Amino acid sequence: MSEDILAKYGGDFNRNTDIWDLFSLKGKVAIVSGGAGIYGSVISTALAEAGATVVIASRRVQNCESRAAELRERGLMTAGMALDMTRDESIIALRDAVIERFGGIDVVFNNAAGRAAGTADEIQKAGFKGQTATSMDQMSRSMWEGAMAVNSTGFFKCCQIFAETMRARGVRGAIVNISSIYGNVGPDFGIYPPGMTCPPDYAYSKAGIVNFTRYMASFYGQYGIRVNCISPGGYFNNQPVEFLRNYE
Repeated sequence: MSEDILAKYGGDFNRNTDIWDLFSLKGKVAIVSGGAGIYGSVISTALAEAGATVVIASRRVQNCESRAAELRERGLMTAGMALDMTRDESIIALRDAVIERFGGIDVVFNNAAGRAAGTADEIQKAGFKGQTATSMDQMSRSMWEGAMAVNSTGFFKCCQIFAETMRARGVRGAIVNISSIYGNVGPDFGIYPPGMTCPPDYAYSKAGIVNFTRYMASFYGQYGIRVNCISPGGYFNNQPVEFLRNYE
């Protein structure tokens, strides 16, 4: 091997690196909002399996603690805590509790979302019917504002409070925001059977998350804080067969 290559890459050029060393989150503390839900449960599990201490947080504290207990039975480091994104004091209380108990915050997954039609579990239990009240032509101001209190204002305050905490503590942290395919493209209303729809508040907030992530990445990158966005496609949740066939 030429000397210039050795000089550039060092004496460990030929060393085999364990993949675990590259992706391990051992010693890191992660918060997952909505961490007991459809997406959040998978995210929380993956982070814990990678070695992080994971705090599963939402308004439904019992669900969070139940999910955390399941993961602890596998020997993973998890805890369930309360988070109401419509209240600044709740976000701050979560931040303070995590720092006091675990010593810091390294990773934040902004996954929680409010829907005018209810939570994903509530929509499923209703048989995915009755969503037309949240359609473009019927959604009320109160429905819209209720969703935005979480998906817009609450999301912003979580980003701000946790990012500023990382910056103040000199943490080179990571923030990941969960958007949706409908944050990037318009919905095909032809795939929805009667009673189902894609509500306008969902499209509005998810598109906003995408570009606000770019803004945050530009603003906080100078402090060593990475901000990224994931826009998942559809997730199987026992939807009606007609919808699933149309979606395919």
